Amino acid sequence: MGNYKIIWSFQAKQDLKDIYEYWKKKSVQGAKNVRSDILKSPKTIFYAKQYQVDDINPKYRRIIVRTFYKVLYREQKHTISIMGVVCTSQSPDVLKNK
Repeated sequence: MGNYKIIWSFQAKQDLKDIYEYWKKKSVQGAKNVRSDILKSPKTIFYAKQYQVDDINPKYRRIIVRTFYKVLYREQKHTISIMGVVCTSQSPDVLKNK
């Protein structure tokens, strides 16, 4: 990865916790796998504008994880701030408010 520090916002941490709890009801191992994939995704950023601008919330860029989740981030002076993790099947109105 580039020289970026990755910071997870409180909202992103809460989103990740909620996703984990949702999957844990179905499978503890499945919940761990989804959480791991989401946590690893920002580490694939080599340059800040590597991923697309989000089509619903254009102030962020997005990383698609497992087809079902978007990791929303922005770059500020060698820092990647993870602003939220959202399920892609949610209503666009819900996603706009992230």
